Amino acid sequence: MNIITSTVVFTVDDPAGSRRFFSAHLGFREVLDTPDFTWLSRDDGAADILLRRRDLELPWQSGAQPVVAFAVTDLAKESERLHAEGAPITTRLRCDPSGERLMRLTDPNGIVVELTEWIPPSGA
Repeated sequence: MNIITSTVVFTVDDPAGSRRFFSAHLGFREVLDTPDFTWLSRDDGAADILLRRRDLELPWQSGAQPVVAFAVTDLAKESERLHAEGAPITTRLRCDPSGERLMRLTDPNGIVVELTEWIPPSGA
């Protein structure tokens, strides 16, 4: 697996409030802001932060649930490998119209690991 970036993901009720906090107090800058998530970054070696609006797929969660997210290359191949290994896949590979491919695994202690790959949407 070739990991190309690392991101800490927080599921929150108010992404804008958290964006203001991380920008004002910790020097993060907004890279992308959508109705569902806000992506923050810095120019140094800090991991990026993704502030995701509460995920409807995980209605049981309360508070800000951290997720370790890795952008990878060839996620379809990694998905096949992980499935063949019997990895605990909690969200099967899916493709979003914006160009994001995503899958999630959960470790025995409940740590969610998200693997993503960005593919330009058709016609982009």
